[in-house]
Amino acid sequence: MPDVAAKDPTPDPIGLRDEEGNLNRAFVEAVAQTIASHDAAGLLKLVGHLHEADVGDLIEALDHEDRPRLIELMGREFDFTALIEIDDNVREDILDELPAETVAEGMRDLESDDAVAILEDLDREERAEILEAMSPVDRAALQRSLDYPEQSAGRLMQTTLLTAPPFWTAGQALDHIHDASDDDLPDSFFEVFVVDPAHHLLGNVFLDALVRARRSARLDELMRERHSVHVSEDQEEVARLFERYNLVSAPVTDVNGRLVGVITIDDIVDVIEEEAEEDIKALGGVRAGEELSSSVMWITRSRFTWLFVNLVTAFMASSVLGMFEGQLEKMVALAVLVPIVASQGGNAATQTMTVAVRALATRELSSSNAMRVAMREVTVGMLNGVAFGILTGIGAGVWFESAGIGVVIALAMVTNLIAGALGGIMVPLTLDRLGYDPAVSSGAFVTTVTDVVGNFAFLGIATLWFGLA
Repeated sequence: MPDVAAKDPTPDPIGLRDEEGNLNRAFVEAVAQTIASHDAAGLLKLVGHLHEADVGDLIEALDHEDRPRLIELMGREFDFTALIEIDDNVREDILDELPAETVAEGMRDLESDDAVAILEDLDREERAEILEAMSPVDRAALQRSLDYPEQSAGRLMQTTLLTAPPFWTAGQALDHIHDASDDDLPDSFFEVFVVDPAHHLLGNVFLDALVRARRSARLDELMRERHSVHVSEDQEEVARLFERYNLVSAPVTDVNGRLVGVITIDDIVDVIEEEAEEDIKALGGVRAGEELSSSVMWITRSRFTWLFVNLVTAFMASSVLGMFEGQLEKMVALAVLVPIVASQGGNAATQTMTVAVRALATRELSSSNAMRVAMREVTVGMLNGVAFGILTGIGAGVWFESAGIGVVIALAMVTNLIAGALGGIMVPLTLDRLGYDPAVSSGAFVTTVTDVVGNFAFLGIATLWFGLA
């Protein structure tokens, strides 16, 4: 992932962004004109000082054909880390346009985690072509990382590490750091990992402790045990470990306990953002891979499935109305008011479902506290049901000049908000227990619960109250 220490965000002396923080259109047009005139020196003057995140925004703002031209004109001055900052689809389009040799050369100076992030979304043929253009050493290292499961610690880690044996002194470790070449050191690091001859992790010494220690102090006296992660561990679990223990980095070990990499906090920030984005999209029935740059046909196909499921469940809810067709014909007020009950129950259920799905994702909700949380949500639903039942009952009674209508809708409102609260927590819990992602699947089923219960409760109570059966 992006190296936060590589280049600081620069001041904005040439109007890169407007007052709202958006890219200045005049700046983008100036860059496009420079590209069109093949003015490499002018392009470097405009773009060369920018942080890679700003370069990423600039690339996305440029026209399709100008994006690879910018990279080619900048040559070795282009920092390929900027490609991590852009939309996946935009990055793939750019890599399709660039020669494999150009990509391989540009990735040569990247940390392994950044290089893997660029390569992992490419199809097998493109990836193989780029890897073939790399040196055997770089190719082998990246291929090893790409062989780990997607979204695992192995894909997330960087493999350039600073290690030392336990019998070294602090002075020897510092001298080693001072004398090492840039290629032998990570771009940024926080610690020295202490390993045995078989490269098994023994502990670590943070740089602040190393600098403060006497030069004669041995590393095994200074080191501390670390929370390590297994190379195949899911990135979401790794992020949870960072959050729980306030880590800035974590060593990664293989099945034999050998140190193979390190994950740093900047990688975890990206993971947290990615996972949160996936959950938000899933709650709306949108696939995680959908981006603003995705094609119309791809988006249409990806959204069709859950729209179809919603259509089926809508027919189920409407079938309840068909059961009370005669009652609806006899009293128009029922047809007018029935959507209010279903809608209010759906909103309450969505609130509960959102809290439940997020709590399941963060492991705050489990079988040990599920009953307590469910009872809390049902109580909240009942109290809100009573409050809104009174308000809705008064409004409906005045509107249709019927106290009976007010009582009926009030009772139905209480019933449906309780059902919505119960469905909002039980549906995600059940789906999670069955091994399905509750963020993806809960919405359609919870909506069905509130629609069916709301319609049946309102019309059923009305039938009993007014004797319309």
